[in-house]
Amino acid sequence: MSSGRLTTNLCGIQMKSPVMAASGTCGYGVEMEGLLDWNHVGGVVVKGLSKEPMAGNAPPRLWETEAGMMNSVGLQNIGVRAFVREKLPRLAELPVAVFANVFGYAVEDYCEVVGVLEEAEGLSGYELNVSCPNTKHGGIFFSSDAGMLAELVGRVRAIARRPVIVKLSPNVAKIEPLAKAAEDAGAAAVSLVNTFIALAVDARSRKPRIGAGFGGLSGPAIKPVALRMVHEAWRAVRIPVIGLGGIISGEDAAEFLVAGASAVQVGTASFAEPGAVSRISRELEEFLKRERIAQVSELVGTLEMGESEK
Repeated sequence: MSSGRLTTNLCGIQMKSPVMAASGTCGYGVEMEGLLDWNHVGGVVVKGLSKEPMAGNAPPRLWETEAGMMNSVGLQNIGVRAFVREKLPRLAELPVAVFANVFGYAVEDYCEVVGVLEEAEGLSGYELNVSCPNTKHGGIFFSSDAGMLAELVGRVRAIARRPVIVKLSPNVAKIEPLAKAAEDAGAAAVSLVNTFIALAVDARSRKPRIGAGFGGLSGPAIKPVALRMVHEAWRAVRIPVIGLGGIISGEDAAEFLVAGASAVQVGTASFAEPGAVSRISRELEEFLKRERIAQVSELVGTLEMGESEK
């Protein structure tokens, strides 16, 4: 069991650790039983949920890169209603905070999914995956248009009694306006970064390595960029920032906290090591002990860059 050193309050939710399992990397959470030590995990974000079941993209869906991984799963999921019936009852029994990742291709899609989840028990909050094209507005991505993002967050916030976290994409010119738009529209926190759009090529076949062509790059290769964007978002908003992108050790997690994150999510590391989330949490606790830091919150936003204070 983690000591009180790691205890974290995120959007009013008490968690035993700031280290969480990221969406899309731990199934619906229940699949990780026996693989994760839940006593050392703060929360789990289930894979993205849509209003109807989705089959996902054609294989191959994953490709190991030099310093990470590309994926194009295509948001395969069983649909929100099947999730509530089949997965949530067991999830609600886990000793961690459970967040439902929600996505759609129109504002109404997100609202319908959240509306179904609002009728169910066992969730701590929602994480909106806004890295989707708005099909009602010519395919413009919610994540790249501050106005559309604000409309989406505001509409969801109006029906949600639980905290709403907005997961931001790094595929934008500047992250600050998007983080601020989410905050102003009522988001309780922002999480970043989602994956970078990337391409892997087989020179012999002259074809992409991923069935869908382009895929999302994650893993250690993106960590320096993710750290930069987390720090920029932290400076732009007053709500909590959740950092993710290439975390494979407790010290990696500490770096994100120093950059401004109040909590972190671990994703790609779990593909190589299913128990990575709990290991990283234990390593973070050891780091705090070595550095004689009594409480993990003391680390948040302590980066010294010779700039004016936030």
